[in-house]
Amino acid sequence: MPFVFDAGFRRPVAARNFFGRTGPRQGGWRAWSGPRTTNPEGHTSAMFNLHLFSGTANPVLARKMADVLGIALGDVEIRRFPEGEVFVKFIQNIRGGDIFIVQPTSAPPNENLMELLVMLDAAKRASAQRITAILPFYGYARQDRKDQPRVPITAKLVANLLVTAGANRVLTMDLHSQQIQGFFDIPVDHLYAAPVFVRHLRTVLGPQAVVVAPDTGSVKMAQAYADMLGLGFAVVAKRRINAEQVAATHLVGDVAGRDCVLVDDLTTTGGTLIEAARSLLAGGASRVFAAISHYAVTRVGHDRLHASDLAGIFTTDSVPMPADWPMGKVQVLSVADLLATAVRQVHESQSVSSLFRA
Repeated sequence: MPFVFDAGFRRPVAARNFFGRTGPRQGGWRAWSGPRTTNPEGHTSAMFNLHLFSGTANPVLARKMADVLGIALGDVEIRRFPEGEVFVKFIQNIRGGDIFIVQPTSAPPNENLMELLVMLDAAKRASAQRITAILPFYGYARQDRKDQPRVPITAKLVANLLVTAGANRVLTMDLHSQQIQGFFDIPVDHLYAAPVFVRHLRTVLGPQAVVVAPDTGSVKMAQAYADMLGLGFAVVAKRRINAEQVAATHLVGDVAGRDCVLVDDLTTTGGTLIEAARSLLAGGASRVFAAISHYAVTRVGHDRLHASDLAGIFTTDSVPMPADWPMGKVQVLSVADLLATAVRQVHESQSVSSLFRA
């Protein structure tokens, strides 16, 4: 059954029946809203066509999402002009459609962000009815406040750019700071990778394992994991020396003879995880794992983590790992099912709260 969005405006139209004939509509002035459907909650709504597109940042994840949804990934042309400018053209008709664009703003962040902005603008000018920007990884999230004089709040700037370019909604996962949701004046669906990790960690960790926050900024996240897993909780305090070096200073919690899992939303150099693992092993931990939502590491950071004391690193496919990098200790868990289910729930105007449970 085709889905047609009820635009909500009033104008004279010709009524259409299922045999293709048209005629004057009874009852006067209103927009034809198409066939009505009833969702599982019993509410009647008018639906409109779902289209899923991908930028060049993570097309593998987008294809997995399309497979879960049972639809074909949308046809879009993306290329660079000789001087590097981005060109985007939607090949198929998306007028009146419900458009979802998958594009994490991972490395290179400026290229991927600009590409996403151009895609949003192209979709808006193609008369899409609603445009949702799916950012599995939200770049610039660490620049979320003024922590020193004369610096920008770039996470807010990115939010403004997305809305100005044409986004009507944002779907993202494990923001570095949850208050970034407040930077938007449009709906933001903030998902968590925790259900994906928790299901896997239950098969790896021992019964007396401990969930560890590698720094004070990840305490709330680690506590949530500990509650979901029914395990103990510990914290490693750190002192940052510079952008690439940290030093673990204190360990709070009993880890002797236990498996430990460090949980954090993001790693780029691996310094925090490596120092935390050393501190835990010095405290008597038997094995130390890491569960990281966004593995946005540099090649140097990847090599350091591979040579570290960590027994294993679990991450998601929110950020693609270069094909020529050795996997080493890294195991990638897909969030395609999580994101695709969220797309379906948003498209059908249903709650996404069920996706928070492990």
